[in-house]
Amino acid sequence: MRQSKIAGVGHYVPENVVTNKDLEKIMDTSDDWIRERTGIVERRYFQEGVDTTANMGAEAARRALKNAGVEAKEVNMIIFATLSPDYVFPGSGVLMQRELGLKEIPALDVRNQCSGFIYALSVGDQFIKTGMYDTILVVGAEIHSSGLDFSTRGRGVSVIFGDGAGAVVLTPAESNDKGILSTHLHSDGEFAEELAVLAPDTNKKERLTHEMIDNGSIYPYMNGNTVFKHAVTRFPEVIEEALHKNGYRPEDIDMLVPHQANLRITSYIQQKMGLPSEKVMSNIHKYGNTTAASVPIALSEAVQEGRIKEGDLVCLAAFGSGFTWASALIRW
Repeated sequence: MRQSKIAGVGHYVPENVVTNKDLEKIMDTSDDWIRERTGIVERRYFQEGVDTTANMGAEAARRALKNAGVEAKEVNMIIFATLSPDYVFPGSGVLMQRELGLKEIPALDVRNQCSGFIYALSVGDQFIKTGMYDTILVVGAEIHSSGLDFSTRGRGVSVIFGDGAGAVVLTPAESNDKGILSTHLHSDGEFAEELAVLAPDTNKKERLTHEMIDNGSIYPYMNGNTVFKHAVTRFPEVIEEALHKNGYRPEDIDMLVPHQANLRITSYIQQKMGLPSEKVMSNIHKYGNTTAASVPIALSEAVQEGRIKEGDLVCLAAFGSGFTWASALIRW
């Protein structure tokens, strides 16, 4: 069975930079408070009338295709990971397909939040392995800023998230010792409501009410302590699982690209795995948490900066709402 490889990477972030100082003007928070708890200095917010989830994904995809030396017409499938689609339905995959001018190829949307990109990557990997498709776009894109509570009530969550998109081009690898070596996916629905947007929902005759708006249930809720506790357990577990599967140890990793959830979580993982800073990609200070987009944005930047080279052992890992968690081990 053939292997798949990441042939190209690309990312796009909106031009609108929002600093912690900017947020101080609209809620009771401070630059020091945000930096200390999250490591975030600034993030990007979409520009209305300019950026959409689908067209940000499309721009990231164009850059990934250029990086891969692949023409858009060669793409056989789109897999689009997001929790913030342009519409309730249809999904953003078909909108990106339209944006890129691609006709009648399948477009699949993945809803696994922070783990969404790695879940999507795993799906694409299987299609390449079986020989069904040869060129697949895997995209993660998010617009969070239009759905956050920018009052003091919502500050604990709203300061964390940002907007952006990242993409990779999957193609068959030249040999079975290169490319995606394995992917590992997990979930535990017991904690689904600990990190969630609980309204509107389909379990009520009135999907959206004034009460939901007034009580803030239309905005993201996060039990920070519970999420942190599970994240620092599941991240190392799923990284170790990938390494063990392929006969490697943590010291063999050349670059770890974790989901950019919180700098404290990334630092804990780095310490737990015994990795030096130069082997861990972190860009949360610039973009905040971009959920499904965070891994491909970080991966794209790591490649652009020359921190990932041919032959390197690269590990991607994520944990988030669901709870879901995942990893992928790649020989670049």
